[in-house]
Amino acid sequence: MNIDWDAIVKTYDVRGLVGQSLTTQIVTALAAGFVDELGAAGKDVIVGHDMRDSSPEFADAFAIGAQARGANVISIGLCSTDESYFASGVLDAPAAMFTASHNPASYNGIKFSRAGARGISLDTGLAAIRDRAKVYIENGLEEVDQPGSYRDMHILMQYASYLRELVDLSGIRQLKVVVDAGNGMGGMTVPAVLGHASDLQQLPLEIIPMYFELDGTFPNHEANPLDPKNLVDLQAAVLEHGADIGLAFDGDADRCFVIDEKGQPVTPSAVAAIVARREIAREKKVNPGAPITVLHNLLTSKIVAEVIVEDGARAVKTKVGHSLIKDKMAETNAIFGGEHSAHYYFRDFWGADNGMLAAMHVLAEYGSQDLPLSQFAKQYNPYYLSGEINSTVSDVPAAKARVQAAFADRAEFDEFDGITATNTQELGKPADAGSWWWFNVRSSNTEPLLRLNVEASSEAQMIQIRDEVLNLIQQKA
Repeated sequence: MNIDWDAIVKTYDVRGLVGQSLTTQIVTALAAGFVDELGAAGKDVIVGHDMRDSSPEFADAFAIGAQARGANVISIGLCSTDESYFASGVLDAPAAMFTASHNPASYNGIKFSRAGARGISLDTGLAAIRDRAKVYIENGLEEVDQPGSYRDMHILMQYASYLRELVDLSGIRQLKVVVDAGNGMGGMTVPAVLGHASDLQQLPLEIIPMYFELDGTFPNHEANPLDPKNLVDLQAAVLEHGADIGLAFDGDADRCFVIDEKGQPVTPSAVAAIVARREIAREKKVNPGAPITVLHNLLTSKIVAEVIVEDGARAVKTKVGHSLIKDKMAETNAIFGGEHSAHYYFRDFWGADNGMLAAMHVLAEYGSQDLPLSQFAKQYNPYYLSGEINSTVSDVPAAKARVQAAFADRAEFDEFDGITATNTQELGKPADAGSWWWFNVRSSNTEPLLRLNVEASSEAQMIQIRDEVLNLIQQKA
């Protein structure tokens, strides 16, 4: 078989076109490599999957490979990615989740976890799993003397109950909430956690469902709320129903985006600041005087670090990246971590990300006061962000060099993750000391793309810097 392993084994997960770059044979080999690399023979391994048409078959193929190498498979069936993290955490067992997240229906993939929902990336085991799978593809799968067992386990209600313990929504004011599940796994988890599909106490929430039918063909729109066109239906529904808030989940429901009562997006940075504030307050109550650390990646708004520091915690800036941030959560004992891409990580959730938990924190904080969401969220969004702008570039190093040369006398650069420029005349001054801006230019890990993020103290300055840097990036050599 001529397999392009580098095309399907990405930095943080496995992803590919169903039946072409990703097949059941490859999945079975990856399962065997996973069990071998983690020393999971004789131990439990969790397998879950989303609602894509190919997911059940891939999950079965994975179970075959895992059992052949001696692992005892626990199938949790249909689930969200954060449910698979929950199972990995509560059972202290490694897990494989079949999903391609927000990618189109023709894709599928695997998100791996070590026991306790710890991440696996290329640098921390995924490359070794890939190399072991290559050998099994070339030489055939060798079954151990004592193959593993297989059993089903249903965890949705346990998952819902656990989240309810972490965030108490019982005392908030009545809220009308439109939820767009995008035909993804939120259609199953939202009714269980926030609605009436469980024996849990009814919450003061009127849930108006959109696209809750599980359908891996995504008939209404792609389950990718990062793309503004996929929020249009939710924005219209919030206005139509006079709702207090809108929530949009991606395909595997591990990310959540928030819409205010005017139909406008609340930035992921504002959500990160709101959640950080709540988690810091709770930690102070539970562990008075203990040092508190909160992570934020370098692309979140300046307000996130300001809120963290203002509330008496240490703000630690991280690079962008899922497994990397999970590792940093463990290393620093951080209580919370937020990314600009709407991934939110919680120490109380084994350091893993959970979009539902972030949504519950927003509902709890917003529902505990009387302002409409647009006004409430404004305090957490005082500056001006460009959002992430992607440009296809033939010569990435040359484009970066053009940017650095043009801003050499106006900015201080660091290369912590890509290149970040901060205007020198305002360095070290508080935000109200005058105008300031920063921008970051990062390469994509997988495509000839440069990603630009800009933030400034005024909208005019943000637009000016954004347009100038974009012109430099897109300039033909």
